[in-house]
Amino acid sequence: MKLYNTLSGSKEEFTTPDGKVRMYVCGITPYAPSHIGHAMMSVVFDVVRRYLEYKGLAVTHIQNFTDVDDKIITAANASGVSTDELAETNIRQYHEEMDALNVLRAHTYPRATTEIPAIVGMIQSLEKQGYAYSVDGDVYFRVGRSADYGKLSRRSAEDLLAGARRGSGRGEGRP
Repeated sequence: MKLYNTLSGSKEEFTTPDGKVRMYVCGITPYAPSHIGHAMMSVVFDVVRRYLEYKGLAVTHIQNFTDVDDKIITAANASGVSTDELAETNIRQYHEEMDALNVLRAHTYPRATTEIPAIVGMIQSLEKQGYAYSVDGDVYFRVGRSADYGKLSRRSAEDLLAGARRGSGRGEGRP
């Protein structure tokens, strides 16, 4: 099986030295019912997983739920329910719909809300090392500190800074 390698920019034969595959898939943000895009993403990764397992590889499939963000807060307030209730309802519906499509469930579904202490710890570590900085309660990544920044997107830090100047104004001219 060949997969596109974002780093090299080419299709490459998929190999794993130990016969194990760790597949992390970004999941839904459950602020509204699932839609066809969620189904497409789930079916695509289900096919990849099933093929890898068919080839004898041990797959660990993880898919996250971003169960807290501005869209969830806004939708919950508009519906008169808690953010937890809204997220749970939409996650349950997502599972039911993917079950109806015969999509295998991931082995684990971490949620943003349960990872907040680890996320805060990572951000604090980045700040202590000089890779991030705070401004008015927001934290920004200091792209100039990372020689590898932009490798996957093939964009330079200068390109990103030029885009920020045309953007919303947040973070303009910052290191």
